[in-house]
Amino acid sequence: MRHLKFVPSWLRFLIIFLLTMGILFRFFNLDTKVYSHDETYTSLRISGYTRTEAQNELFNGSVIGKESFAQFQGVNQKSLNDTIMTLAKEDSLHPPLYYIIARLWLEVFGNSVTAIRSLSALISLLVFPGVYWLCRELFNAPLLVPGVAIALMAISPIQLVYAQEAQEYILWLVTILLSSASLLRAMRLESQDRDELTKQRQQPETFTIWSIYAVTLAISLYTFLWSAFVAVAHGIYVITTARFQFSSTVKTYLLASLIGFLAFMPWLVVVIGDFFQFLISADKATPQSSLMPRFEFLLMQLSRIFFDIDLSLDNQFNYLITVICFIFVGYSIYFLCQTTNYKIWLFIIILIVVPVLPLILPDLMIEDIQSSEPYFIPSYLGIQVAVAYLLGTQIYNESVSRQNLWYAIVGLIIICGLISCKVNFQAETWWNKGISYGNPKVAQIINLTTRPLLISDALGNNYGNVFSLSYLLEPKVQFLLVQNQKIPKIPDRFADVFLFNPSDSWRETIEKKYNLKTDIVYSDKYYSVWKLAKPRSVRQRDILPKTKLSNR
Repeated sequence: MRHLKFVPSWLRFLIIFLLTMGILFRFFNLDTKVYSHDETYTSLRISGYTRTEAQNELFNGSVIGKESFAQFQGVNQKSLNDTIMTLAKEDSLHPPLYYIIARLWLEVFGNSVTAIRSLSALISLLVFPGVYWLCRELFNAPLLVPGVAIALMAISPIQLVYAQEAQEYILWLVTILLSSASLLRAMRLESQDRDELTKQRQQPETFTIWSIYAVTLAISLYTFLWSAFVAVAHGIYVITTARFQFSSTVKTYLLASLIGFLAFMPWLVVVIGDFFQFLISADKATPQSSLMPRFEFLLMQLSRIFFDIDLSLDNQFNYLITVICFIFVGYSIYFLCQTTNYKIWLFIIILIVVPVLPLILPDLMIEDIQSSEPYFIPSYLGIQVAVAYLLGTQIYNESVSRQNLWYAIVGLIIICGLISCKVNFQAETWWNKGISYGNPKVAQIINLTTRPLLISDALGNNYGNVFSLSYLLEPKVQFLLVQNQKIPKIPDRFADVFLFNPSDSWRETIEKKYNLKTDIVYSDKYYSVWKLAKPRSVRQRDILPKTKLSNR
């Protein structure tokens, strides 16, 4: 790897340019995209209110305006302790660290969408020094491979998505980078052949690095529970590289991991309590999703690491891009395994495979693979590091023709990344918005009417999606929200009345109650919107054609 230590000036300029573009894409137009269903839950947790409290206040059958939602969407008179307690009561699967940081951030910068998303954008900047450190520890190359990895992360569409999401996932990626790099550093210090004097001098550094690993592991667990599987991946790597012997490195690793998990114990007790309560009350006959859609979705996500213009799954062009990316990533991993020491490629492969296994095994309780998409973040990281190594080595290929070929491939990847970021930059919705994907279209339909009223209940995903819509609807739009599909009392002053994702039985009951019919105005795979209208009488239908004929 001697040649990897030298970087020509043009490549340094290119890395700096792509890093600058990546930073600009992260911080501009933060409020353009729909504030999704999941993001509104982030704001609810930050507010310190539980879903039950918000539901009792808003879904009470009274007509309210969009300003009524603001109390439950950010910092208010509630305290930081209330934020932590709401997570413990209703959502313990989301540890509190990100929400604590977000609340403190919003107390300074306000409750706007730009403010909360700017926190994620700012945290995403830590990804670059993190991936630099990780690549330094893996490849012992001061700039080339780490520099290429930084450039790839800067313009990666999948990285941009989470850098602008008001959720904890980009912070989780930072903790994965720091814990992984500190683990590799500590193992390298432990394995070096040194005399006794040198060992004594480096003992403080070794102790410090292992301490950093324990702390970053605890921080990672307090950020996202799936960090436990990243810790499992680390453990498999340490034990395997020690050839299954109980060496001093293994002992120190187990001690550091134990300290990290003990620090997480207070929240783990809450999670375990909720889990047993779920087992007692849940229906054991959990339906399992098909294995084939899981792999189709995985392949699509593979292509979104490099190219993403929000194409649908059944788009023919998307199939072509997915196949190309699959072959390219497969070759990157093959090249990595063929040209590096097993301690390098084993770490990357374990990081790619182990955290994702529980999501693709059909016998486990993961039903909706798409809703679990952020769980693939460790795999994305491993793939991007493998690709960075391939590109960083091949642009120095001894064959001029092959070198030119890899220059073209690097250029194509850069173009795809920049195009993807630009399209994302200008869009008002994206695939990661999930059930809120169509909200901008629905808001446009409702905002065009004169005196609109939106009616909905709190069942299923309606609760969070109504919150999401409140960010897009104009102040003239009023809401009438009920619980348990109660029949709403619709005032006469509204010219346009919409039903947001009603069940068929509830919609038909409302039709009979008010002697109206409903016309569907929007529908996708997640929900539908209906508009109440007066039915034409039989007499009108009979007279209308005759009137038209007489006018001729």
